[in-house]
Amino acid sequence: GADFSSEAIKAKLKMLFDAEDPAAVLSDDDLVDILKKEGIDIARRTVAKYREAMKIPSSVQRRHLKNRDK
Repeated sequence: GADFSSEAIKAKLKMLFDAEDPAAVLSDDDLVDILKKEGIDIARRTVAKYREAMKIPSSVQRRHLKNRDK
């Protein structure tokens, strides 16, 4: 597989979070599946680590926040 920098992966994750449907919030496992389809082999715990480093809440917390904003 191709090598991707952590910054490139974080940028991709940010794009996915920004485009997220409030009715279908992406879990870390969903994000791993999406990235794998794009040729990025990454562990779920690494996705969680990057998400936390970017100060992005968990899928459960994001679902609650997005549904509260309706």
